[in-house]
Amino acid sequence: MTAYPSLEQALKYYFGYDNFRPGQREIIEGAMQNRDLLVVMPTGGGKSICFQLPALMKPGLMVVVSPLIALMQDQVEGLRKNGIAATFLNSSLNQYQTRIREQAILRGKLKLLYVAPERLLSERFLPFLDLVQHQVGISAFAIDEAHCVSEWGHDFRPEYRQLQLLRSRFGDVPVFALTATATDRVRSDIITQLGLRQPSIHIASFNRQNLYYEVRHKNRAAYKEILELIQENEGAGIIYCLTRKQVEEIAFKLQHDKISALPYHAGLSDEERTQNQTKFIRDDVRVMVATIAFGMGINKPDVRFIIHYSLPRNLESYYQESGRAGRDGEPSRCTMFFNYGDIKTIEWSLNQKTDEQEQLIAKQQLRQMVDYAEGTVCRRTIQLGYFGERFPGNCGNCDNCRHPRPLEDWTIEAMKFLSCVARCKERFGMSHIIDVLRGSKNRKVMQYKHNELSTYGIGKDKTADEWRNLGRSLLHQGFLAQTDDGYSVLKLNSLSWEVMRKQRQVSLAIPVKSEITTLQRNTKAIAADILVYRLRKLRKQLADEQSVPPYVIFADSTLKLMSQLQPQTRDELGKISGVGSNKLSQYGDQFLAEIRAYRQEQDSSPSLGTIRQGDNFPSITELLTLQLYQQGLSITEIATQRNLRPTTIVRHLCDLIEKNQSVDINKLVSKNKQQKILQVLESLGDISLTPLKEHLGDSYSFDEIRLVRGRWRYKNRK
Repeated sequence: MTAYPSLEQALKYYFGYDNFRPGQREIIEGAMQNRDLLVVMPTGGGKSICFQLPALMKPGLMVVVSPLIALMQDQVEGLRKNGIAATFLNSSLNQYQTRIREQAILRGKLKLLYVAPERLLSERFLPFLDLVQHQVGISAFAIDEAHCVSEWGHDFRPEYRQLQLLRSRFGDVPVFALTATATDRVRSDIITQLGLRQPSIHIASFNRQNLYYEVRHKNRAAYKEILELIQENEGAGIIYCLTRKQVEEIAFKLQHDKISALPYHAGLSDEERTQNQTKFIRDDVRVMVATIAFGMGINKPDVRFIIHYSLPRNLESYYQESGRAGRDGEPSRCTMFFNYGDIKTIEWSLNQKTDEQEQLIAKQQLRQMVDYAEGTVCRRTIQLGYFGERFPGNCGNCDNCRHPRPLEDWTIEAMKFLSCVARCKERFGMSHIIDVLRGSKNRKVMQYKHNELSTYGIGKDKTADEWRNLGRSLLHQGFLAQTDDGYSVLKLNSLSWEVMRKQRQVSLAIPVKSEITTLQRNTKAIAADILVYRLRKLRKQLADEQSVPPYVIFADSTLKLMSQLQPQTRDELGKISGVGSNKLSQYGDQFLAEIRAYRQEQDSSPSLGTIRQGDNFPSITELLTLQLYQQGLSITEIATQRNLRPTTIVRHLCDLIEKNQSVDINKLVSKNKQQKILQVLESLGDISLTPLKEHLGDSYSFDEIRLVRGRWRYKNRK
């Protein structure tokens, strides 16, 4: 095997990356020292390389325990494309295929073996591992998705508990436990259950900075918002639903609206699920509508949006599912739709659990999820706090930080609500209290004669959703209690009475109606450089020819670097992050040919949509402004949509005029004023704006002068 002076050189040779991500080098150094490891690193943080690179640099076979067939096949395909000898053994193989692979392992031809825990611990396979250890050696056992070992984790699998047998049977072989999510309790459980010996523990930050998190109120217009989200975000996405019925309905509607979408749920046959998943991974279909059964371990790095149509059951699941977006580090969006009907649906299913302790834990986790959905603080503060990580807030990349909701004084409404709870003798849930407040004549209200209460009908001025928003806020602020017996009966406490006596003020964050704009769609349409589009097309063609996912050829981030740097030689292409030696050899000439062809075409006929370097070509931000301007928006409207100052938009337009882009200056400055400003410029020359304005007088604005000067500069430069 080739010797490398440094880990960095091995990283570049095999995987094409120039530098390690945070924490990777320290973890790999521990692996090279044959230490047990516990690695908690969020999705997209680069866990796989932490055991794959040591496997290539150490003698023997690395055995990787993986819970899903799709995950094994996905990772093995990626490794093979990098020229790495890896394989898997699972139920998808026939007896002959299995025997051929086992023989290759015993001859020392392979460095990584992926296997499910059930097979690993079978009576036939353990003796085979004994033989492997004797003939070629086992470098380590890597336990992927290690949170499955803990009943406190979000995806507990009993068979993972038996993996402790590896420690007793192969005592000298190090064990690496890796997971994307684990609370303190789950981490302790992993160490105990796997018998890790004084492991080197590495806990990376759970903060996925590239993900934008938002929560939207789910109402009748929710599907329309989903459709707009898909249209304004490029790339692939996953929509998670609670039920099979929801999955089928949304997939059908999207197909009707010309969105390539497929369903995924347990009601489909194994063959259908496999086909649909493969189409999604290979970019033959853009959107997967699924229950939570879809996605665990799917190594598709270019998912650009995750939409939760229904409330997840707990924060850990939500973090894991939303974390399937943007694994390549590129900006991606995570949207959750939330209403109180989802809580009722989940509570009903939780009440079916026979184990009281299990039911209590699940309800507590659901309450944390509701707190997140209703929270008005930075989303990351809540998320990261769940995993024991302190975050100061103001992340700038969630809805609460970008668009803080206004607070209103709802003390009077709170007094009405709490008074109604008292009048109903603290024996009913929230829906009944709201019915009484709004003057409902339903059977239950009339049966208990609550239409005769003084609080009956005093809340007709507010919608049921507004009252529910208040009720939940009172619970979260501690001004109201709720039984945890499954009936969710509202109970007053000492703080409730302080509110009713006007001793405490109640403030409520008012939900702001989501405004969907076409801004991001325009951003993507413009920023998706023609060359990137062409490189993606070439990548898809090559992937289809080889029956592999496109991202196995090159990641999106690598294609974008190719577009920016436009390498002309193999050496230049080989220096780009993500281009390893094997891929350079396999695909280098084809991608270089595409880049050269593009350059030749642009040199002969440059176009507006092309983003090229140089002073005479618009920047992406200028092109964004131009796109909105050409749609007929005013400077103020463009500034509002782009969240920029109007003066910034004017500067963009000035620069666009100066770069000979199609901006109709006559719509911005009258012809008479243009003529006068041009005369002064011809007389005084290209001087600063202030003396020009002093010469022209107060009837001329700085913006008007700036715009005309842009046109004058272009004409004088020609």
